[in-house]
Amino acid sequence: MAFADNLKQLPGVSHLAALQLLDAEGNVIATIEHKPGQIGSLAVYNHLAQFFGAVNTEAASKGLELYAEHTEDARQNPGKHPNIDRLISLARDGNVLRVRHVFAESGS
Repeated sequence: MAFADNLKQLPGVSHLAALQLLDAEGNVIATIEHKPGQIGSLAVYNHLAQFFGAVNTEAASKGLELYAEHTEDARQNPGKHPNIDRLISLARDGNVLRVRHVFAESGS
């Protein structure tokens, strides 16, 4: 399936303002915000965190499947898709990232 089709199968992320990715020491190494250009990645990483509990090697491999056609583009153009590059690195190196949810404020 294409990335757009895969996104339709993932849980919504309207309740999130962002996700913070933390290394083994608890340092925030990246933030994926709920804004145009990042919402797809927010949905993928949110799904991985919910399903796997963290972004480990297995989760990274699943994430690369979900990114579909964008994964090959990322492999051929390092730096163009940093959120995919991160998963490629995690799948290869076996590191684990924890995920901290930053919830959107309610309008009331």
